Amino acid sequence: MEKIKFHKELIIDYFFLTLGAAIMAIGIGVFLVDAKVVPGGVSGLSMAIHYLTNGKLPVGMLMWALNVPLFSWGIKELGKTFAFRTFYSFTLNSFFIDLFRGDVPGLRFIRLQDHQAIHELMKQDFLFLILLGSVLLGVGLGIIFKFKGTTAGSDIVASIMQKRFGIKPGQAIMIIDFFVITFAGVIIGVKGLSPEKSAVTLTLYAFFLLFVSSKLIDVIIDGFDYARAAFIVSNKSQEIGDAIINNLRKGATAFKTRGLYLNVDREVIYTVISIKDMTKLIEIVKGIDPDAFVTIHNVHEVLGEGFRRRI
Repeated sequence: MEKIKFHKELIIDYFFLTLGAAIMAIGIGVFLVDAKVVPGGVSGLSMAIHYLTNGKLPVGMLMWALNVPLFSWGIKELGKTFAFRTFYSFTLNSFFIDLFRGDVPGLRFIRLQDHQAIHELMKQDFLFLILLGSVLLGVGLGIIFKFKGTTAGSDIVASIMQKRFGIKPGQAIMIIDFFVITFAGVIIGVKGLSPEKSAVTLTLYAFFLLFVSSKLIDVIIDGFDYARAAFIVSNKSQEIGDAIINNLRKGATAFKTRGLYLNVDREVIYTVISIKDMTKLIEIVKGIDPDAFVTIHNVHEVLGEGFRRRI
């Protein structure tokens, strides 16, 4: 049974790694490359080289070529624990980008970036186009991270910088992305690749893209808040606890505490409930003890009876 469960979890993990790679590839290859808005990291550097060569070198192929030496360096510096999932994720992501852009031999008819809807957005609603690209990029990358994969690139460089110099990964990635986006902006400006929008404008769009996608990665990994934890301080803790158990059908735990202000011993109730039951809880507490002190906190994950587990 354990072996079957392990194989099932492995299949689910690789399904979502594939899905994340495909979603991320659509965001980059279909929405961002022709818009000349660079996301930073190896994908952004690949786009910059793509522009520098006038589109002769496909973005996906460049990403894969740049990631392989970084991947090898990462194995040497950080060990092999992350190896296969990382190689799988960045290889598939690179392949999907070229596939969707029609840069794979024999499949050049695909070219999703030539769809009428993309052209209309490019001309009439450029900001929404970039927003869609950043959402797809963030969601795809978030799924890959959530299922224990990475896309190599700046993630590896950041981890090595942390190991060698003690620089926090978030700061390292921000520094790397800043230089990549600036480099791409210079190339776009010097070669005059975007007559309708200045290189500075496109660079500012790129920083906006970076902000949106990074926030979405956090949301995918941590999840939206879907429960609340409440601490309730009251002289009527037993009555409140009974009401939570009987009326809300949720568990509650009482802690023996001492209030320092009045130097009084009392019980504090701790309970976790769904968001929809939050109003009912407040009504119950205030109905029993209007003077109760209640603090409520967001909860990202709950493991246990009465709550569904996140994927």
